[in-house]
Amino acid sequence: LDREPRLTPGTSRESDVVARFGSPKRIWPEADGGRTLEYSSQPFGTHCYLVTLAPDGRLLGIEDGLSAAARARIVPGMTPEQVSRMLGTERSRVYFRLSEEDVWDWTVEPEQSGYGLRFNVHFKNGVVLRTTQSLVIRDRFFPLRD
Repeated sequence: LDREPRLTPGTSRESDVVARFGSPKRIWPEADGGRTLEYSSQPFGTHCYLVTLAPDGRLLGIEDGLSAAARARIVPGMTPEQVSRMLGTERSRVYFRLSEEDVWDWTVEPEQSGYGLRFNVHFKNGVVLRTTQSLVIRDRFFPLRD
């Protein structure tokens, strides 16, 4: 979607995006009256394209919410809604009773081939506590230590 030559910021319209890619998973209202269309490929894909539209429906830009740069913007203290708006729909949510953490994860592009990678956001008391990454090899889960 981010390399789609038929979509041009400033010229293309919301109807062009929807005609090409279908209905978005979610639509986020923006403060200026515009909207952001979410095209998440979770649980198995590694991208979440966020298509930003002006109030008049013109395409302003397309960003991959699951890029390394986007993931780096997730910081302690953010709310679940803020995270969801930035990364898109998560792959899964798991609550860990002993640590009292609610952990959401997203399948993301690994730094090298041969394994899968998940980006995890740990929430506690309704805000981001920390982020981690986990390797996935043959449907196994291996947390990465700092």
